[in-house]
Amino acid sequence: MNLKWQTSLDGVSWIELCDLYRIAPLGEKDPVELETSFSNSMYKFFAYQDGKLVGVGRALADGADCSYICDVAVHPDFQGTGLGKEIISRLTKASQGHKKIILYAVPGKEAFYNKFGFRRMTTAMAIFADQDKATKSGYLTQD
Repeated sequence: MNLKWQTSLDGVSWIELCDLYRIAPLGEKDPVELETSFSNSMYKFFAYQDGKLVGVGRALADGADCSYICDVAVHPDFQGTGLGKEIISRLTKASQGHKKIILYAVPGKEAFYNKFGFRRMTTAMAIFADQDKATKSGYLTQD
């Protein structure tokens, strides 16, 4: 696999990124919101194959205490090739030096992230814009 890696936002097509999240499938995302999210993230990695965006991930980090890895997506044609592992490895390496690295995972994918040293938090809590949808999707519990 001959991938081109990019860490800057130069030339990123936010529409192409929306399409990647949709087919990955990680849901519908607004291109303006994606641009804001990625612009405010300390670390971001874009993987291109022949000019086509095939993988992405970002980490929102403060440079000392906490790095939060999120929005990792791999094109279906590249899932199972090790691309997801490479994105997580790059984000984890970039986040070294932070006191904690937190990762937000799709329910059911925890075993994949355990391989990188991530462990389930017992005290993590969240407020979602759509609490009911997050509960039905397995992100929240009925406590």
